[in-house]
Amino acid sequence: MPKLSINIGIILIILGMVFYIVSGGVSITALIPAFFGVVFGGLGMLAKRNETMRKHAMHAALLLALLGLGGSFGGLTAIISAIGGTLPDRPQAAISQAIMAVLCIIFLVAGIKSFVDARKKRG
Repeated sequence: MPKLSINIGIILIILGMVFYIVSGGVSITALIPAFFGVVFGGLGMLAKRNETMRKHAMHAALLLALLGLGGSFGGLTAIISAIGGTLPDRPQAAISQAIMAVLCIIFLVAGIKSFVDARKKRG
């Protein structure tokens, strides 16, 4: 899980930076995925370096993923609506949010599976 947290963090940082540049640097909100990415990466590194903090860091990362999903879910619904023919007002923002939502869902699913497997292993 720590490695996945770091990788998701890197992807989110790149996502935020790319969409900030593509949008012409007009709005700092394009960097929101990058801010989340920095925290994901930091939590992943904390969990990787400090065994006693691993469980707490990964719980915090799952909470962060849940918050990230809540904040970016609108982009996912906007993309689904676009497939149906209703284009979003800000397509670049919708794409960025949708990608962030998918990454958060992937992290949540992997994290929940990891915690269930750890509990089964523990007895």
